[in-house]
Amino acid sequence: MVSHPSDHDAFGELADLLLNVGRLVRARTPAEADGVPLNETERTVMRMVDLFPGASPSDIAERGRLQRSNVSAALRTLEEKGMVDRSSTSGRGVAVHTTPLAMRNLEELRAAWARELAVPLADDVDDVRQCAALLARLEVRLIDADRAGD
Repeated sequence: MVSHPSDHDAFGELADLLLNVGRLVRARTPAEADGVPLNETERTVMRMVDLFPGASPSDIAERGRLQRSNVSAALRTLEEKGMVDRSSTSGRGVAVHTTPLAMRNLEELRAAWARELAVPLADDVDDVRQCAALLARLEVRLIDADRAGD
């Protein structure tokens, strides 16, 4: 499906809203729900590992649109924090996986975010589900487009 020029305003508005709502949600995250503190690069690396368990550091860099050296540094820090494990694969490759601590950390964050969003969106649960599904598709499509060289 091809978009029309009139659609561009809607796409631009969506991007603007996503960035601002993400900032607002992060700002409203209760301090007790922070768990293991992560910087932006570490959060991106963790998201890629969650989406692609067993990915190599190079795959994480490519999918997350990060510099390989930044991913290496983030992985070292995340390993020190107990958030990821790196294991050798056949040959000289490395596979990255989340740890139980990382899974608990994400569950706690999602629970805190759910509590924050449940009140303002209580009457819109079906729309929330549809929006989450749309955003999940968008995330995968953007990652796939990058890998295809688009």
